[in-house]
Amino acid sequence: MGAGAQALLALFPIALGGVLLVGFRVPAKHAMPAAYVAAASVAIFAWEMSVSRVAAASIQGLFLTFDLLFIIFGAILLLHTLERSGGVAAIRKSFNGISDDRRVQVVIVAWLFGSFIEGAAGFGTPAAVAAPLLVALGFPAAAAVMLGMMIQSTAVTFGAVGTPVLVGIQGGLGGEAFAAALAGANMTMADYLHAVTAKVVLLHATAGFLMPVWMVIMLTRFFGANRSWSEGLSILPFALLGGLAFVVPYVFFGTFLGPEFPSLLGAPVGLLIVVTVARRGWLLPKDHWDFPERSMWNAEWVSGLEDELANVPEGRGISAASAWAPYALLGGLLVLTRLPQLPVGEWLRLVSVSWQNILGSGITATTTPLYLPGFVLLVVVLITA
Repeated sequence: MGAGAQALLALFPIALGGVLLVGFRVPAKHAMPAAYVAAASVAIFAWEMSVSRVAAASIQGLFLTFDLLFIIFGAILLLHTLERSGGVAAIRKSFNGISDDRRVQVVIVAWLFGSFIEGAAGFGTPAAVAAPLLVALGFPAAAAVMLGMMIQSTAVTFGAVGTPVLVGIQGGLGGEAFAAALAGANMTMADYLHAVTAKVVLLHATAGFLMPVWMVIMLTRFFGANRSWSEGLSILPFALLGGLAFVVPYVFFGTFLGPEFPSLLGAPVGLLIVVTVARRGWLLPKDHWDFPERSMWNAEWVSGLEDELANVPEGRGISAASAWAPYALLGGLLVLTRLPQLPVGEWLRLVSVSWQNILGSGITATTTPLYLPGFVLLVVVLITA
């Protein structure tokens, strides 16, 4: 079988899932099992993999599923804790002093705060944390999910304190031949990582500074009363500032500090700049944009979470600083557990659940529950509840 045919077969399960979800609006609970059956069928009948190896790979997938569900569980638990304590109401009020324009909130919460969480934790955590927070602020669930997926862009390469670059390059390119090539070029692995990082930050920054613009116009085009691109473009100067405020320090930290820091430090620097500008009303358009009335929302936009958070209790009347404190604590703990210079992450990884050589296939599945962002979210809930 040629490489082209193999590529098409590999693409088929992904394409099937996309067609069912987007083209035919089949619920994920039906579309994803169909995609799984397609993938297993291709593996067994086209690639002649043994049934035991396919089963082993499926078990490995269940381990990964646990990791992701643990993160989502922790994020939703934190949101509900804030809801009951009055934190959600306080967070909403805190935006009154910044802007209640939804486009501004996209740049601040989705783009910058989400990119910081990506830099600290990675592994889908930004979508799991930022999307529920956007719903709490009054966004339709579908809009929050869309924006949560768009967060997974510029910051991802250096997410989880640089894990994709550090692990991908050192693990993927390591070996005697590569070490010999580095020696021949009179370079160390650290030199090579620095060179790659310096080029990648420039490449990603070139496209990344436009991401807030795309996020805003996608919001106004598909979730606005007028379905308008121009309503998104009217905030172009502010959206461009949001992009540049992130990517400029992103390039600086990547060039001079290394792959651990572009997303981790670039996003909070950008957040400080953009919040300051928004508070002063600079670069903001005269028009104000919000979603249509709740009764006019398309049924496909919503989930049960919007109604639950529509009239959240005032709780103890906590301050905005106290309401945002769990997210600040979350960011701090994620940094502490991810920085390779500190031993905390190594300690947490000592607790692991592993299945070696599943069904004799040579495939191994491992999860480290205490190291997962989901565990950090649980710790934050216990501390701040």
